[in-house]
Amino acid sequence: MDISDPKDLVRRGYDAASARYDEAYGAETKYRSLLGDLRRRIPAGGTVLDLGCGSGVPVARTLAAAGYRVVGVDISAVQIRRARERVPGAEFLHADATTVRFAPASFDAVVSLYALIHIPLAEQPPLLRRAAEWLRPGGCFVATTGHGEWTGTEEDWLGSGAPMWWSHADAATNREWLEQAGLTVEQQEYVPEGDSGHTLFRARRP
Repeated sequence: MDISDPKDLVRRGYDAASARYDEAYGAETKYRSLLGDLRRRIPAGGTVLDLGCGSGVPVARTLAAAGYRVVGVDISAVQIRRARERVPGAEFLHADATTVRFAPASFDAVVSLYALIHIPLAEQPPLLRRAAEWLRPGGCFVATTGHGEWTGTEEDWLGSGAPMWWSHADAATNREWLEQAGLTVEQQEYVPEGDSGHTLFRARRP
């Protein structure tokens, strides 16, 4: 497998497995508790960045329906096309999360669920620093990161025929990166998945 360009593997993987991913992980019903908690943390009518938005369901759809202005970013053209179809009330950008730019203090919240784990390790801390800058003072950051350190691939991801690539640090390193970005970690939670799991962080810009 050629992994000279891991981001291209991620892009092509989600292009191939977009619908399969939603089916495999229950897109219609997942994150209910998390999204309910997020809505309590964001001011009414606030602006939210969904970084690694996938097909727009459920995060962008739920928040847009609740009256928030939602901007979604994803590296997969198929995911963005499906998101625009499914959540016409939100704005979606086909872009690399590590190169997209927004003005400082643009958002009341930045959400990134199961997206950072597909970004090369060296690019994660700079992205977290930019995400912190994009938040307004008091704005919240919610993200799923790796729990244990690991980099690897799967050749036939979700039976799509396409490979997938992941790279993540351990939970302690991710927390350190968030704090170095200027965020105050308010909650750290282990999210089990099969024989392993991820870490969910809730943080805030002071």
